[in-house]
Amino acid sequence: MKKTPRSIRVIATKITGGLHLAKQKPCQDFYQYACSGNKLVAVVSDGAGSAVYGKIGAKIICETLVNVLINTPLKNTKEAVIKAINMARSRLVIHRLNKSKSEREILNFSATIVGVVYHKNRGVFFHIGDGAGIAVHTVKAEKEIQSNQSVSSGTKVKYTLSRPANGSFSCETYFYTMKNWADCLRFTPIEKAEALFLMTDGVTNFALSEDMCELKNGFIEPINQYLRNEQNKTRALRALNNTLDTKQARKLNSDDKTFLWAGL
Repeated sequence: MKKTPRSIRVIATKITGGLHLAKQKPCQDFYQYACSGNKLVAVVSDGAGSAVYGKIGAKIICETLVNVLINTPLKNTKEAVIKAINMARSRLVIHRLNKSKSEREILNFSATIVGVVYHKNRGVFFHIGDGAGIAVHTVKAEKEIQSNQSVSSGTKVKYTLSRPANGSFSCETYFYTMKNWADCLRFTPIEKAEALFLMTDGVTNFALSEDMCELKNGFIEPINQYLRNEQNKTRALRALNNTLDTKQARKLNSDDKTFLWAGL
C-alpha cells in the first residue's frame, strides 16, 4: 500500500470479474496514484476485453499519466494529459508485443481512462470512454445548492460527475488507442471537494442511475462516510472489497471492478 500525506487518504482496489474468473483470466483493470504534499494524481483504466493486451495498455496509460502529471502545475493539466497520452501511445508502438511496430496495432492494447488531478481545493477530471469520476462536496443544509443533490442527516451533498461515454451501442466505448482519441477526451473542473471517486464500468451501475446522469441512493454516500471514519486502512480496504465482491454484486455485474476513493 502506498504511503500518502495525512491530508490525503487513498483507498483503492481492483477485483477480477466473474467472467474472467470463469475463463481463468486475470483482471484487465489497472490503477495508479501518487501524492506530493497536498497534490493528488490518480488514474483508473479498464483494458478492453476485446483487446489481446488490454491489461498492458491499462497499466502503461496509468503509469505514464501519473508520472507526468504529478510534476505538472494544475494550470497546465490539459496540455500534460495530451502529452502523456501521446507518450503512452508511442510506448505501445515500440512495445515488444507490437510485432509490426505500427500505430495500427496499438488497438491490441485498448483501454479506457478515468483520472483526476487535485491540488489546493481545485482539480479536474480527465476521461476517455466509460467508467466514472465523482467529486463529493458536503455543505451545511441551509446553504443553497444549484446542481445535482441528495440529502442525508441534515446535510445536502453536492457532487460533480464525469459521466461514462459510450459509442452507438451501450456495449461500445472509446479508448486512448483509437485514431480519434483526442475527440473523445473530456475535462471536468472540480472545486472544494471533500472526497473523490474513480471507477471502471464494472462499478458504475452500482453508483449511478440507469441513464448515468446522477448518483443512486445508498452507495456513494455510505461508502464515503465509512471510509472517512475508518482510520485503519486494512479494515477499510477489507470492507470495500466485501462490498464490491459479494455474490449479489458479481451477479449484477460480472465485469472487472476497480474503485478508488480519496479523502481530502
